[in-house]
Amino acid sequence: MHPIKLIWAMRAVVYKLSFGKIGFRSYIGKPLYIEGRQRIAVGSRTRIFPGMRVEAIGKGRVIIGSNTVIEQRAHIISMDDDLVIGNDVTIGPNVFITNVNHKYEDVSKSVMDQGHVIRKTKIGDGCFIGYGAAIQAGTVLGKHCIVGSNSVVKGVFPDYCVIVGCPGRIIKKYNPQTKKWEKV
Repeated sequence: MHPIKLIWAMRAVVYKLSFGKIGFRSYIGKPLYIEGRQRIAVGSRTRIFPGMRVEAIGKGRVIIGSNTVIEQRAHIISMDDDLVIGNDVTIGPNVFITNVNHKYEDVSKSVMDQGHVIRKTKIGDGCFIGYGAAIQAGTVLGKHCIVGSNSVVKGVFPDYCVIVGCPGRIIKKYNPQTKKWEKV
C-alpha cells in the first residue's frame, strides 16, 4: 500500500471511534470539515480523498455505500433526513451534493433567516458524477447514471441514463435490447 494511503487507512481506523460506521478497508484523506460524525456511515473498500466537507445536520445522516470513490474537495450536506450514496459510485472532484434548500419567499427577510426545505436525495448504485457537478436537493439518480462535468442536476432520473447541462437533462439512455447507449 502507498504510504499516503496507509496514513488515510489509519485515519479511518481512528474515525471508527466517532463515525456511525466505517467499513473494512476504507480509507479517508484529510477532510476539510466534518459535522455530525456519528451520523455518517461509510461502507467497505470506500476511498475518500483529501479536502472533503461533509455535514450531517440535525437528524440528517450521510450514508455512503461500499466500493465508492469520492475525489478531492467534495461537499456533501444532509439535514434532517438521509442522503444516500450507493455502492460502486464514483464522485469526481469539486462535486456538491445536498438534500436541503434555503427558503427565500419572504423578501422582507434575509434568505439565511427563512428556514429550510428538505428533499429526498439519493445517488443510485454504479453512478458516475463528473467534475464540478451539483446534485441538488430532491434529486434521485437511478442505477448507473452518468452525470457530466459541471452539470446542475435536480429531479428524478431513471436507471442507465446520461445527464448533462444546466439544468441537467437526459441526452442518452442505455437500451438493453441493442446493448448500446442511444441518444434521446
